[in-house]
Amino acid sequence: MARKFFVGGNWKCNGTTEEVKKIVTTLNEAEVPSEDVVEVVVSPPFVFLNFVKSLLRSDFHVAAQNCWVRKGGAFTGEISAEMLVNLSIPWVIIGHSERRALLKESNEFVGDKVAYALSQGLKVIACIGETLEERESGSTMAVVAAQTKAIADKVTNWDNVVLAYEPVWAIGTGKVATPAQAQDVHRELRKWLSENVSGAIAESTRIIYGGSVNGANCKELAAQPDVDGFLVGGASLKPEFVDIIKSATVKKN
Repeated sequence: MARKFFVGGNWKCNGTTEEVKKIVTTLNEAEVPSEDVVEVVVSPPFVFLNFVKSLLRSDFHVAAQNCWVRKGGAFTGEISAEMLVNLSIPWVIIGHSERRALLKESNEFVGDKVAYALSQGLKVIACIGETLEERESGSTMAVVAAQTKAIADKVTNWDNVVLAYEPVWAIGTGKVATPAQAQDVHRELRKWLSENVSGAIAESTRIIYGGSVNGANCKELAAQPDVDGFLVGGASLKPEFVDIIKSATVKKN
């Protein structure tokens, strides 16, 4: 079965009520391929989740940008998976490199978070990716394999997991992995899943690319056989996000 193209928009820590309204209006008015061609998920900050969900077109979905590793309780400032489920938020992003780097989330902690979110019925966009130093030292695959293994060690059912490969050196830097570089890592990740999890899971799991994706480079990236979509940062706050969604049609041709 063909993997359905997936486009996620990570709004990060951006937005006012007015700005959010404007972004949602742009998305609601956009003519994009149908749901059977592309799955679209946008991820506003926690404070806007319900607001966006109430305004957003029904064929697009909403994701939180993080959730806590276990049941809620005395964890000031955290949001639990149960709360997201209670608000009917279907998706969550876990393990983004900004959280790994700035908040020191380890591979194991990310693996635990992915497993807990899945156990509560959430779908997970699980992020992995190497730094510039790691790429230049030739350890890209060792790094992303270790990050993926920490998830695979805790997860048995991959139906609700989308793997997002985001080379840290390409996030928000304007540097983008070439289509060939992205394809190489995605192919190797799929091979890793095949050898360490199962061939069926390797074949069905969507591996999406993130890192300075924009309206100008999305079609060439989308054409790569193992690139199943995008997790978009800065460009998801702009009208060109619509062009990125439309790049899903490249897969059909």
